[in-house]
Amino acid sequence: MEDHHHPNESHQSHELSKEEKKSLEKELERLQLELVKMLEWIKLKKLKVVILFEGRDAAGKGGVIKRVMEYLNPRFCRVVALGIPTEKEKTQWYFQRYSKHLPAAGEMVLFDRSWYNRAGVEHVMGFCTPDEYEEFLRSCPEFERMIIRSGIILVKYWFSVSDEEQERRFQERIHNFAKRWKISPMDVLSRSKWLEYSKAKDTMFQYTDIKQAPWYVVKSDNKIKARLNCIHHLLSLIPYHEIEQEEIQLPVKQSDVGYIRPPVTDQTFVPEVY
Repeated sequence: MEDHHHPNESHQSHELSKEEKKSLEKELERLQLELVKMLEWIKLKKLKVVILFEGRDAAGKGGVIKRVMEYLNPRFCRVVALGIPTEKEKTQWYFQRYSKHLPAAGEMVLFDRSWYNRAGVEHVMGFCTPDEYEEFLRSCPEFERMIIRSGIILVKYWFSVSDEEQERRFQERIHNFAKRWKISPMDVLSRSKWLEYSKAKDTMFQYTDIKQAPWYVVKSDNKIKARLNCIHHLLSLIPYHEIEQEEIQLPVKQSDVGYIRPPVTDQTFVPEVY
């Protein structure tokens, strides 16, 4: 299943008028408030939710995760973005270092890349053996069915970006100091292996696009629309109701009669440069 795009799609993100952008940003804020309501429902009903964000480098996963998290309580919704496995972790059952991050009741966990690393970068770059890769393709659907049977809601998103748009984003990252950290030597190398990654993605979908946990593909050449479409879709997957919040009344501030504060000169203040 290749990342197919119309030739002109990669430039859509630059064709939005100011009015369109303003309208979409307003809709994004509305959807983000709905996410707050959804998380409150997850807490109340003690649901367990896992969302996987996968896709090519610079496909827009991080931007969506950032917008999902913006207004959510980090005590009940967290992002898991694991680095390179340690020598000890390499000796463990492959899914072990991921399974310990699965949610407890009332929690939502967002995986910024996940166990699917083995089906993508590890396979393409030769970081795992052919046997380990084959075993992953066999065991991954069983692992996912098992966690679903345990009561976890599993949602899998694949962000699809065109060759041209990925190139444009890479160039932007290379020449923008504030974004340069987003591009790694591995990302650069992945550009030369576009076809291998396409084949790996096709095989991954063939084995793991299962009825219990299907892949949902997000067209992401237009970043703003991809964020809206993904969040809107996520909200549709978890039926929730707005919980009536109790009115909060602040108590009267305690009187400071008889309390003598230490002199201000005892404290070290940040210089008021602005």
